Amino acid sequence: EVQLMESGGGLVQAGGSLRLSCVGSGFSFDNYALSWFRQAPGKEREGVACFAGSDGKTWYADSVKGRFTISSDNAGKTLFLQMNSLKPGAAAVYYCAAAFGQMCYTVRAEMYHPWGQGTQVNGYA
Repeated sequence: EVQLMESGGGLVQAGGSLRLSCVGSGFSFDNYALSWFRQAPGKEREGVACFAGSDGKTWYADSVKGRFTISSDNAGKTLFLQMNSLKPGAAAVYYCAAAFGQMCYTVRAEMYHPWGQGTQVNGYA
């Protein structure tokens, strides 16, 4: 069974850093695009960053470029999201998700299954 589980959320001051982790089981990252999404209260879920397991190429939303970094460990079992210079508006539930056979050319939530349960990130000024 393909499963994902996030961790690493918490409370962080504006301008601070946080690293999220997503452990995958039951599948190989090589055949998937893996992405981080976030959903703030009252807003739609949005793609934040994508990592293509087949070639390691990445994609970032304009709002996080230069501040967030997506990566995978060498074993190809854990996905990370390093978040720096966090803004107060970054507070949201962050999810990781996998899309079989996909690259990072297009990142849309409906392309992804399965999803992790999410991890809450709260920011304060």
